[in-house]
Amino acid sequence: MGIKYKLKLKDLKLEYLIDYFSPVLKYFRPKKKISNFQDLKNFVKEKSAWVSQVTLYGYLKTRMGAKYVLMFEDEIFLGSINKAKWNIYVVSIQDLIFYSISYLKENNNMHDIAKAKEIFYEILNEEKKNQIPNEVFDKASKEFDQRFQDIDWINYYKDLPFNSSALALYEWSPIAEELKTLDREIVLNSMILKWDNVKKDFKELINF
Repeated sequence: MGIKYKLKLKDLKLEYLIDYFSPVLKYFRPKKKISNFQDLKNFVKEKSAWVSQVTLYGYLKTRMGAKYVLMFEDEIFLGSINKAKWNIYVVSIQDLIFYSISYLKENNNMHDIAKAKEIFYEILNEEKKNQIPNEVFDKASKEFDQRFQDIDWINYYKDLPFNSSALALYEWSPIAEELKTLDREIVLNSMILKWDNVKKDFKELINF
């Protein structure tokens, strides 16, 4: 995850391509059963990257049409994409962790909710090597801690569990506000549909 803010333009292009295709390719690898919390952490990290990046880049491509390829020539715009990507990704991680732990608590009789915090901070700290911006790291930490305190663990997985990441996609996508307003329902639904696939995978793979 991550593109450095101050890379040369050619490096930005390379990093962008790697960043775009890596989660997509991983998604089509043979699916591994989720048999322990390490497996769950890997699942959360991989699926969150896939959902956040595929929906962001898909929206940009749809909105920009033929001009989509021109963003490879615009360092400032690539920086905006990088900022958006990180902010959407960290909220996606939160949503999927809360969904998973809430689901396990109610359906698998697993009540160790502290695992949610453990998994989140392990992933967040691992992203330091990918140069997650400090402001994103700090903001995500505060948001997670607040959500952790307020969450209804019994009902979270049943009650719009991915609404926050869908709203993050809408908020952070580097598209003019007047255009985003027109696209709001489509943008939100595009992410929710991707999460529906992840939920299906999770229920099929869970093997605690």
